Amino acid sequence: MNKILLIMGLCLISFKAQTQNSAENKLGTWYMYNGSHKISEKYAIKTMAHFRYYELASEFQQEIYRLGVNYTFNPKTNITLGLSYSTADLVYDGPSSGLYEWRFYEDLNLKSKWWQFNVKHRIRFEHRFIHKNLIEDVTQTWVRYNLNIGYPLSEKWSVYAFNELFLNLDRGKRFAQNWTGAGFLHQLNPRTKLKMGYFQIKSPTRVLKRLQLGIILNTNHIKNKK
Repeated sequence: MNKILLIMGLCLISFKAQTQNSAENKLGTWYMYNGSHKISEKYAIKTMAHFRYYELASEFQQEIYRLGVNYTFNPKTNITLGLSYSTADLVYDGPSSGLYEWRFYEDLNLKSKWWQFNVKHRIRFEHRFIHKNLIEDVTQTWVRYNLNIGYPLSEKWSVYAFNELFLNLDRGKRFAQNWTGAGFLHQLNPRTKLKMGYFQIKSPTRVLKRLQLGIILNTNHIKNKK
C-alpha cells in the first residue's frame, strides 16, 4: 500500500512539474512595432516587426516582419498588398524546429462608427509558403477576419477590444485559431501611440495567454504644397 501511494505521489509531482512547464501556464509577451508611412494622398507604406515570446522576455516563439503597400479608396475603405517573413519555434522549453515561412497577403480594411465606438474590420487572405524542416515544405491558404472596436476615454487615451478568426482553407477542419483581447492606447504625440493589452490565443489543442506591448508610428511624407 505504501509503495502504491509513493508511486501515485511521484506521478502527481511529475505531472504537476510538466504542467507548470507547459506553454499554456505561461504568460507570454509580444513586443510590437507597427507603422504607416503616407507617401501620397492615396498611397502609404505599411511596416511591422513583432518579437514574440512564450514568457516575459525569454523562450523565443516567433519573430515576424511585414511590408506592404496601402491604397485608400475613401476615408472608410482601403486595401493593402504585402509580403511577410517569419521564423518560429513551435516547441516551448525545447530546441527550435527550424521553421520559417514567407507569406503574400491581401487586406481589405473597412472603418465605421457605432455611436461613439470606432469600428475596424479587416479581411485578410494569406498565401503561406512554409519551410517546416530540411525535407518538408508546404503551401497553405488562410483567411482571417479581425473585428476591432475602440472607444476614446480622453484626448490621449482610448480602450480597444478585438476578436480575430483564422481559417486554414487547406484542412478539412478549417478552424485554426481565434484571438480575443483588449487593452489601452496612449497618444504620445501626433505621430506616435503606445499600446498595452492582453489577449488569448485559442487553437484546437490549447489556449495561450499573451501580453501586448507595442509602439505605433504614423508619418506623413507628402511635401507641403505652396
